[in-house]
Amino acid sequence: MWIVEPEKDWRGWREKGVISLDCINRGAHLIPVFGNQFIPHRFPFSPSLDCFRSYYVNKYADHHANEIAY
Repeated sequence: MWIVEPEKDWRGWREKGVISLDCINRGAHLIPVFGNQFIPHRFPFSPSLDCFRSYYVNKYADHHANEIAY
């Protein structure tokens, strides 16, 4: 699996943009890189993309994802 991080601008803020739906080929499974610390038992899933610095991309989620991700 690969580790990916959000792009940041010169201020250290995360880059944001709009992607046209016709540019999306398929979804991806992002697994947070948790590090050495435990997360709270009742950690809410909705802010996950904002709470972690990097993610594993699961290219083995299904056989189509494995074919697309070299």
